[in-house]
Amino acid sequence: MNPDYHSRHDGDEYGEQICSKVIRAGKRTYFIDVKATRADDYFLTITESRKKVNQDGSASFSRHQIYLYKEDFAKVMEGISEMVDFVKEHKPEYFENNNHQE
Repeated sequence: MNPDYHSRHDGDEYGEQICSKVIRAGKRTYFIDVKATRADDYFLTITESRKKVNQDGSASFSRHQIYLYKEDFAKVMEGISEMVDFVKEHKPEYFENNNHQE
């Protein structure tokens, strides 16, 4: 298994976690998780976690999450691919030397 991926089997109320990928991007961290239902159907959760510094100096995190189900994998991947290709064509500098990171 690629060292960038983490495999766990700790079930929770949203399904058994099979595999996880963490992507750190400046103040944001993205988690892409493969989970399994009780019927062993896989689905993805995509979570954006954003660090906020409070006025008292303490840190908190806001979190946004979407669920992507197996019947939608192909359509969503096609849409994402089309949009990334569009950005690559119109803003190629976003893809050079990790220039897009904060």
